[in-house]
Amino acid sequence: MVQENTTRAIWITTQDMGRLKKLIEDVPPHDLRRKAELRDLEAELNRALVASDQEVPADVITMNSEALLLDLDTGEELSCKLVFPGQADITRMQISVLAPVGTAMLGYRAGDIFEWKVPAGRRRLMVKAVVRQPETVEAPD
Repeated sequence: MVQENTTRAIWITTQDMGRLKKLIEDVPPHDLRRKAELRDLEAELNRALVASDQEVPADVITMNSEALLLDLDTGEELSCKLVFPGQADITRMQISVLAPVGTAMLGYRAGDIFEWKVPAGRRRLMVKAVVRQPETVEAPD
């Protein structure tokens, strides 16, 4: 069953919450463009359910997760990885958490629909699957 979840709480790991809060705190006060980008991220964090790595469900998009998304308007499937700003690379579909779509997808689960503003209106994507989530990958022996 597909549900649109634009106002419900999202999942964030304790470690991701700490790193993302630090990212927000470290922006210089005079960097107004970056401050604007971070307002949306801060709003998302404020509605998050914070859980340990072991408690977060395996189908949640956490930082460094790889996800398969479906654009509900075009039918296009997108495979991407949610990353911190310094790791972003659009040619490799590594999306910064500060990009509007990155902020929007953080914390959603397989089957969820999320949306974000674009110049032409709004885009809606469904999380088809979380292909790889760092919290569920076992450490090498």
